[in-house]
Amino acid sequence: TIPQLLLKIGQFNKAEELYTTLLEQASNDSDKAHIYHMLGMMKNDKGQYTEAASFYEMSLKIKRKTLPEDHPSLANTYNNIGLVYNNMGDYSKAVKFYEKTIKIKEKALSPDDPDLAISYNNIGTVYKDMSDYSKALEFHEKAHQIVEKALPPNHPDLAYSYNNIGGVYKNMGDYSKALEFSEKSLKIREKALPPNHPSLATSYNNIGGVYKNMGDYSKALEFYEKSHKILEKALPSNHPHLASSYNNIGGVYKNMGDYSIALEFYEKALKIREK
Repeated sequence: TIPQLLLKIGQFNKAEELYTTLLEQASNDSDKAHIYHMLGMMKNDKGQYTEAASFYEMSLKIKRKTLPEDHPSLANTYNNIGLVYNNMGDYSKAVKFYEKTIKIKEKALSPDDPDLAISYNNIGTVYKDMSDYSKALEFHEKAHQIVEKALPPNHPDLAYSYNNIGGVYKNMGDYSKALEFSEKSLKIREKALPPNHPSLATSYNNIGGVYKNMGDYSKALEFYEKSHKILEKALPSNHPHLASSYNNIGGVYKNMGDYSIALEFYEKALKIREK
């Protein structure tokens, strides 16, 4: 469809206008549910999480009129709602929706289906954010076992998996393990992806975080700045991920005792988050 084509080429605002017009013209529930879902995806990509959640919930409400709660076609909707709540920091709601997704997928798919690995990773990330590290590792390792079997050793999804495990070890304070997994992830991404890909920014950011926690501030800055350069190109100037990036760089300068530069970056982060 034309709106999906506009999305592919990055014309988010035009796609959104078109979907809004289509919504006004939509005559049946199935079309409305689809359009609400697409609007939710766009709002999430733009970092407008509250609006994204309400569009996804409207889509779900329509679908639930005719479908039971555990219908396979609802897995994707539950997953996306979980993602938005995770982005908003509402972890208990995120877990609730991710669990619904997993329940459906475990019934419908074989236990080594890569699609299951995605859901295990998603819920693992929420547990990490909730500081429940043993649960986080359990799910990330489940996911890793699946992707290791299913994919070639240089596949980007494998990098994502290493990255998740590294992130848990970092939060647990096991920095040598964290670096080991984060570097495995980076190695694959540098081979497999173009140099300005957002996933590379994630890897650079994570390695920067490990070095910061280890007190190696020059290395931390080097990786945080590499990450920031990519995000600046890839995202709108008021995206929450950019705020996190400014915040991370500010944190390094603060730890180095360079408070005026730290403030400058913290204020940039605050400006975005207030909007």
